[in-house]
Amino acid sequence: MSRYNFKETEAKWQKTWADRQTFAARQGDAGEKYYVLEMFPYPSGRIHMGHVRNYTLGDVVARHKRARGYNVLHPMGWDAFGLPAENAAIQNKVHPATWTHKNIDTMRAQLKTMGLSYDWSREIATCDPEYYRHEQKMFLDFLKAGLAYRKESWVNWDPAEQTVLANEQVIDGKGWRSGAAVEKRQLGMWFLKITDYAEDLLAELENLPRWPDKVRLMQENWIGRSEGARVFFPLKGRDAPLEIYTTRPDTLFGASFMAIAANHPLALELAKNNPHIDAFIAECNALGTSEAAIETAEKRGFDTGLKAIHPLDEKREIPVFVANFVLMEYGTGAIFGCPAHDQRDLDFARKYALPVRAVVAPRTIAGTKEQDDFVENLNTVASEAFTDSADACVLINSEFLDGLSVTEAKRAAIGALEEKGRGKSTIQFRLRDWGVSRQRYWGCPIPVIHCDDCGAVPVPEADLPVTLPNDVTFDKPGNPLDHHPTWKHVNCPTCAKPARRETDTFDTFFESSWYFARFCAPVDDQPFTRDAVDYWMPVDQYIGGVEHAVLHLLYSRFFIRALKDCGYLGVKEPFSGLMTQGMICHETYRAADGTWLTPEEAARLPEGQITVGRSEKMSKSKKNVIDPEVIIGEYGADTARLFMLSDSPPDRDLDWTDSGIEGAWRYINRLWRMVTEPALSLPPAGTPRPAELGAHTLGALKNIHKTIDAVGHDLEQFHFNKAVARIRELSNLLDGLDADDKGAPWVLRLGLETLVRLLGPMLPHLAEELWSHLRQEGPLLADTPWPEADPILIVDDSVTIAVQINGKLRGTVELARDSAEDVVERAALSLPAVSAQLGGRQPRKIIVVANRIVNVVA
Repeated sequence: MSRYNFKETEAKWQKTWADRQTFAARQGDAGEKYYVLEMFPYPSGRIHMGHVRNYTLGDVVARHKRARGYNVLHPMGWDAFGLPAENAAIQNKVHPATWTHKNIDTMRAQLKTMGLSYDWSREIATCDPEYYRHEQKMFLDFLKAGLAYRKESWVNWDPAEQTVLANEQVIDGKGWRSGAAVEKRQLGMWFLKITDYAEDLLAELENLPRWPDKVRLMQENWIGRSEGARVFFPLKGRDAPLEIYTTRPDTLFGASFMAIAANHPLALELAKNNPHIDAFIAECNALGTSEAAIETAEKRGFDTGLKAIHPLDEKREIPVFVANFVLMEYGTGAIFGCPAHDQRDLDFARKYALPVRAVVAPRTIAGTKEQDDFVENLNTVASEAFTDSADACVLINSEFLDGLSVTEAKRAAIGALEEKGRGKSTIQFRLRDWGVSRQRYWGCPIPVIHCDDCGAVPVPEADLPVTLPNDVTFDKPGNPLDHHPTWKHVNCPTCAKPARRETDTFDTFFESSWYFARFCAPVDDQPFTRDAVDYWMPVDQYIGGVEHAVLHLLYSRFFIRALKDCGYLGVKEPFSGLMTQGMICHETYRAADGTWLTPEEAARLPEGQITVGRSEKMSKSKKNVIDPEVIIGEYGADTARLFMLSDSPPDRDLDWTDSGIEGAWRYINRLWRMVTEPALSLPPAGTPRPAELGAHTLGALKNIHKTIDAVGHDLEQFHFNKAVARIRELSNLLDGLDADDKGAPWVLRLGLETLVRLLGPMLPHLAEELWSHLRQEGPLLADTPWPEADPILIVDDSVTIAVQINGKLRGTVELARDSAEDVVERAALSLPAVSAQLGGRQPRKIIVVANRIVNVVA
């Protein structure tokens, strides 16, 4: 038996596609446009199995749509700025640009071995000045439109590296790389006004039905629209009230303390004359700024001695604390604590012996002795707050709110606050403006010049791009742009006096928030031409990991809206369809001493010397990774692609197994032999259908067309594993054809050609080779239309009809489709179960639903 030579075949067809520019997209070509895009990678230097799965999924979609007659755009590029390049520069004494471009070259070559149908002529790298010059212009337009601004903001500061850290880079209060205790600092930062679009970003989620529900929900929660009230608590002995925002004004009568953020203006004012408050603020600033860090830290407070007056009961005074769990960036930086109905507030109240006052209770116990017991327990000893806010509850101990449902009480409380001038109804969003400043070298320079006389001055458009200096050093902590002897020194564009460049660079999310638009026309001296971006956008199918469900996707949605408002394009949603693929998992292995082992290391040890752990996401730390280059080198790209597609649905995790990849390889060789060494002598290509087919061959012909129909539907729904299963079933059927059946050789040829065409998007190299073997003349398979199912042949001649008596199933009958009603009635009455129940009586009525049900009314 011959063996498929994947190395020769894959290289052959990759060269053919490249030479012919088979996948080059052209605006306005025949067919409806279809833009498919996988999230572009960071050039780390090696592709991993997650890349293989992600890009295989996108390639199947692109190739299938192309075969269906769509004008497909399928590009690739590199998210090339970022901190890892600076780390590499420090560790390996290599320039970030050199490291990045070398990695791009390596990864491009690796991706090309997968046979992906990319239009490589549109390749971009975000670190190239010809790319980022355009986003500098966009930023200046945002600045002009009031969508960008600069303000002082609290950040995580690593004192060892002298740089800002993202919340994710703060581990247990320390810098993820330096290990130094992180501080909170105020820095001048550039922001984009994403909050201006909060309402629209939220509302338009309903118009994205081809996004996963979980992603839309995550965005909805991140945007966080809430209806509540701004409440003004007078402060005893002070003129200005303390303003808070709450979604639960119904619980105001349960307030027992106020809490303000460590960096609230009131806290900072008090700290000037109180060293104890000042010390507590410093302690709070040692925490990270993330909600997760705040949530997991011990809840601590400092009593300022100030008293707030209850806005609905002026006889009540409430202590004011500085608290480490209140963030200045959320709401007003101040809250009122209602311990009985908020767990965090209850924990705080128990710690500082503050009163707890229940004001919400189940309606079923209202006014009973059970309510008194409920209140007594909650007020004195309960360790869990009562947080139910459904309208099955009512207000208690709340004066004019007593007996009202939570919804009714909210309205009544807001009305009373507005009447007293102590509050107002407010809609608020959790979403905060996007801080885009980063204190690092390897990023896009922010095109602003700081002048002592003129302030922050935009770089003139004629001077763009502002490029990075190449002669930087990384021998000092902090931002190399700050240390450069000349780069930041420049004259003010307005007054010509000595000034300094902005040394912060953009957050890398800035580059990834518009790259998909650049792909529409990357060779123009504009970011993109309006007609090109309006033709190709939005992306019809975007594919990537669910870990980008919030920030990248939300920033991209904002960015396109901002570009639309600045006249760059005519769409406002960047991605009309979204698929989030699952992770690639593998068993984990440990040696006797607990150290992690690679699969190769584990295979070399005796069974008793290793512990096999559960299948987990492939990661370098646990060494359970499989190198795609090794797999492609041993089995070929098509084998890796087939395994990625056949094992599980794309949105679920996939367990990598040696048996799975071996099974995919065996099937590929089986296909090779089925076509190159067919069991029957095939008629020439294009031979007309025989005048007569045997019963078995006619059944096989019908199955061929049913498979075409089903696989097409599966691919449209991204049920790739189902499509593979159906194709395997057709393979089995074709293997069973008998030479003695009339027309069997003709049906076998049709079946093999169909198999190859259906597999084209999935196994492009093998399919192209087999197509050239079956059809030695004519177009490439990549240029061949998708097969069409004959609508007559996919309809069954017979149907199974359910037979009921008085609505209860009593059996089934197999009849010709669309049989006459009298034929259906006779068949139903002849069933033993029906005749036995009728007992010789005539039925009162017989109801026939064509091709589905017969109901005999006895």
